[in-house]
Amino acid sequence: MDIERYVRWLQDVRYYQPSTVSRRLSVVIGFYRVCVIDEMLPYSPADYVRRPLVPPASPTLGLSHLQFEAMITAARLSANINDFALVAMLGLLGLRTFEACGANIADLGEEHGHRVLKVRGKGGKVVLVPLPPAVARAIDHAVHERDDGPILRNARGARMDRHAATRRLKHLAETAELRIPKMHPHMLRHTFVTTMLDAGGSLRDVQIAARHADPRTTIRYDRARKNLDRHPNYILAAFMASGT
Repeated sequence: MDIERYVRWLQDVRYYQPSTVSRRLSVVIGFYRVCVIDEMLPYSPADYVRRPLVPPASPTLGLSHLQFEAMITAARLSANINDFALVAMLGLLGLRTFEACGANIADLGEEHGHRVLKVRGKGGKVVLVPLPPAVARAIDHAVHERDDGPILRNARGARMDRHAATRRLKHLAETAELRIPKMHPHMLRHTFVTTMLDAGGSLRDVQIAARHADPRTTIRYDRARKNLDRHPNYILAAFMASGT
């Protein structure tokens, strides 16, 4: 069946995560469901296609609090004026990579006394994200005296893309001497969620801040954090400390 081949192509050729494959399959299933409702098809060919198993905890791990602080410090001291804004927008605002790279100077503004950034997210949804003072300063530094164009730029002065963002973050991780096997932008968004939970934010508030449509997505991030912080290995090591 073509739909099953499509799923295998997403998994074996594009190497997408199970959650991504599941979301894309949901679009296909929804399309055929509408076709059946409108009597364009007698039945849906997607009814019996198996969805990939999505693990209950996110496979991505964010930075620890100390690692995140080291990353922010490296970005603040960097000679590249875009670095601090990049880390702040991903790690302190929780923007997705395409949202941060797609942000323009014209999207900056004020609303009810708050500095805000108009963000175009998934599905074309537009939201206003408040800018804490440190983030506003980082963005102002990156913008400098420009009046228009992208907030984040690459070495050639053009709009930064996800590839350039990944390279800058890898460089900052090396500068901060972080022992991370593979640094990529989504780790900072993950760090945004887990750090906010560590700071005492409620799951509902964090879900709103991260703009997760489904609270189960936020819970997956939380489970990944707790799986390590509460691992029984620490309990056993502490119990046996006197003998080791």
